[in-house]
Amino acid sequence: MTPMEQLKAMVAGKKVAFIGAGVSHKPCITMLAALGADITLCDQKKSLDDFGDYADTLRKLNVKLSLGEHYTDGFAGQDIIMRTPGYEFFKPELQAAKQAGALVTSEVELFFELCPCEIVAVTGSDGKTTTTTLIAKMFEAAGRKVFLGGNIGAALLPQLPDVTPADIAVVELSSFQLISMRKSPKVAVVTNVTPNHLDHHKDMQEYIDAKRNILLWQEPPCRAVLGYENDITRSMAADCKGEQFWFTRLHETDHGAFLRESDDTLCYAENGAVTPVLPRAEVKLRGLHNVENLLAAIAAVWGRVPVDVMRQVGSTFTGVEHRIEPVRVLDGVTYYNDSIASSPTRTIAGLRSFDQKIILIAGGYDKKIPYEPLAPEIVAHVKVLVLMGATAPRIEKAVREDPNFDPQALPILHADSMQHAVELARGAAKPGDIVSLSPASASFDLYPNFEVRGRDYKRIVNELQ
Repeated sequence: MTPMEQLKAMVAGKKVAFIGAGVSHKPCITMLAALGADITLCDQKKSLDDFGDYADTLRKLNVKLSLGEHYTDGFAGQDIIMRTPGYEFFKPELQAAKQAGALVTSEVELFFELCPCEIVAVTGSDGKTTTTTLIAKMFEAAGRKVFLGGNIGAALLPQLPDVTPADIAVVELSSFQLISMRKSPKVAVVTNVTPNHLDHHKDMQEYIDAKRNILLWQEPPCRAVLGYENDITRSMAADCKGEQFWFTRLHETDHGAFLRESDDTLCYAENGAVTPVLPRAEVKLRGLHNVENLLAAIAAVWGRVPVDVMRQVGSTFTGVEHRIEPVRVLDGVTYYNDSIASSPTRTIAGLRSFDQKIILIAGGYDKKIPYEPLAPEIVAHVKVLVLMGATAPRIEKAVREDPNFDPQALPILHADSMQHAVELARGAAKPGDIVSLSPASASFDLYPNFEVRGRDYKRIVNELQ
């Protein structure tokens, strides 16, 4: 049977509930309806009209609705429940439906189940999107047809009819997606694991265990690429089922990708042979954390992509939107958008990528992660700190309690909106200064996601007279 025939056999005539009609679920609802599924949409919206233009599609597809406060009542009697990553897997309502016999799955899980081609997947607390994008670009530059998706780009399941065994799927996976997965990719990359999403996971161990799922279901022959510099990812070597390689910029390894200290060159070592890939001076991406992302990508595609292609991508790729993205220069001040930095480790990497003290705009939604590790980095790398959002008091407290904090050397300003924050940063800046939005916090207090936050920041900066 073809993958599409398998999917049809799985869903035709079955009762299928979707939790939410987000970006990835909309095309999946259309797809499964066409394959003969009897679909119920479970959503917190109160009425069909609240779906706006999408309401017409729901009517045409004869989708049943379970809406409002008790939307999870729609889980009852379903054969299959399609979970959105934002809906916690261990919620009692979902677990009860599972106990009652429903198959609880997701768009990504079904794609992994049915995909006819090799899958390369990346997870980690930081660096996932850049690493995933670099891997996809390397395969594309080598002439492969690439399907890019997961926590990035478009939903993969609706693209299944177009995937052939000769293609490659490159997938970014979040802990929310991985927590329930029971199939692993042929090539798995774990960049690092640091405290994150502790508002969503019951504790750090649950978060780590979710990440480990990218490795636990691999079947040899397979490859795992792990960040050597992170204690948690280093310990995951015990979970590997096949070949295991490292990436590191601080050590030399004889088994993976590393930054060679003697000539500052990104290299790959295997079976006693070291192959130089490209000098760090040629890497277009800003910051040492991006050198690590490039090393991770090299280790993931090694043997599948020619070295000259890796070199070409490494020396031309300038980055992904919202990741230390240059916005504009105004009055001699350079503005950067690093809205992706929704955790302290991301912001630390951003601060270290500049060779001067900067004006930092930080703060946002509180994910209940500690800010003490960020404080010394702010003291060392920031000349003016502009704080906004729910985490502002927590970041300020951590900075003020740092033993090297000097209130004369590091003014702390407070803003009540992004517009206000940019105005305060501009007022403090002199020609030659750098202003960066790098929040160390999620966006959900003011924005639906970090992309909307980053674009609002760019709009405000670009409208400055």
